[in-house]
Amino acid sequence: MGIKGLTALLAEHAPKSFQEHEIKTLFGRKVAIDASMSIYQFLIAVRQKDGELLTNDAGETTSHLMGFFYRTIRMVENGIKPAYVFDGKPPELKSGVLSKRFEKREEAKEDGEEAKETGTAEDVDRFSRRTVKVTREHNEECRKLLSLMGIPFVVAPSEAEAQCAELARGGKVYAAGSEDMDTLTFGAPILLRHLTFSEARKTPISEISLEKALEGLEMDMSQFTELCILLGCDYLEPIKGVGPKGALKLLREHGTLGKVVAHLREKAAEKEEAGEDGGKKKKGGVQIPDEWPWEAAKALFSKPDVTPADELELEWKSPDIEGLVDFLVKEKGFNEERVRKGGEKLAKHLNAKQQGRLDGFFTAKPKASPTRKEKEKPAEKGKATKGTKRKVGKALFSKPDVTPADELELLRKRRGREGLRVCIVLVLGTSSMRSGLRITGEWWTDVAESKRRREQTLHQV
Repeated sequence: MGIKGLTALLAEHAPKSFQEHEIKTLFGRKVAIDASMSIYQFLIAVRQKDGELLTNDAGETTSHLMGFFYRTIRMVENGIKPAYVFDGKPPELKSGVLSKRFEKREEAKEDGEEAKETGTAEDVDRFSRRTVKVTREHNEECRKLLSLMGIPFVVAPSEAEAQCAELARGGKVYAAGSEDMDTLTFGAPILLRHLTFSEARKTPISEISLEKALEGLEMDMSQFTELCILLGCDYLEPIKGVGPKGALKLLREHGTLGKVVAHLREKAAEKEEAGEDGGKKKKGGVQIPDEWPWEAAKALFSKPDVTPADELELEWKSPDIEGLVDFLVKEKGFNEERVRKGGEKLAKHLNAKQQGRLDGFFTAKPKASPTRKEKEKPAEKGKATKGTKRKVGKALFSKPDVTPADELELLRKRRGREGLRVCIVLVLGTSSMRSGLRITGEWWTDVAESKRRREQTLHQV
């Protein structure tokens, strides 16, 4: 379920926390992906033309395997190193939500049977997708597939999103990949959404920064966690009568969720004493359940049951192509030619020495913070003249904002491609470094030509 209304709230109050990317811009990144969410997504999305799940001749479901195999290959081809995280035992506080999900699936099954008799094909398909449940067998088959593909995976002690966040915080991966916004509530510095979507959908990958989200909301992490609980999460239902905007307003006014709850209970008691509700709860008014253990929910977010990142090693290996053929082709009925081609793609990209990202190779030299006098100095009036613009433009090229080469000590000690990377920054400026530029043959040709023209200058450096 995630966090109700959080995406819209961030879009309004912290728009700078969002960025959209094409998948190729994540080249060189390691990402921890919520496997349980991915399986559920594939069981819903990867289907036949008639809306039925993909199956083999024995009637066994293969939609989840099809999704894992080809979507993972797509990521690897684009230079991403995925690591999957599977759910462990759910917290007891989540039992109520899981029970409601079971009831909804049972209702959908009944509605689906009725739709088969009286409804349209669209109705049947809609109710069929609502009955999807990830089973232990689905998880085991996906783990077997990932092992054969050479892709690492982790089984979390409890929530997969929490373990993804731990891997990101611990520096094992760049980001956590999930559709659930509560991944941010667990403390993931960066959340990537839509990463495992079909290429045909042409949906850009959404990157959400926790730091910028907190800045936009003007909250610390503790308040943000309490906001997510107040909005409604997997552990507690939201308080009836308190919407996303109201939740944000209440927390800003009172500071903590404990004070918000006390305030709402006090208001409800005052109305009851005044007889405004006639002894009954007012329909549409604020209604706080008698038992609403928000402190326990906050503890699950703040101190989740996870394996520490420094105790885990993520290793990407060569795929077992013959093992993939035995499993996917002989057992699950996949096309052998496609499986072998997929295995070859994995071998090519996983075995290749991966080109590093420029933003990981260099460290931009930080600018000194402005002094008080500089801050108080009024801006000069009037427009810049053409001459001024020329001087500014010339300065951008002659004095780019880069770490000096003598500090890096790379030009004198390194040759080949590593030396050319230094040339890129010296010639093109830090913009190429910050954009996460992927080096191609054309880039090397251009840089080599630039290097030749500036050979004397570089030699002096």
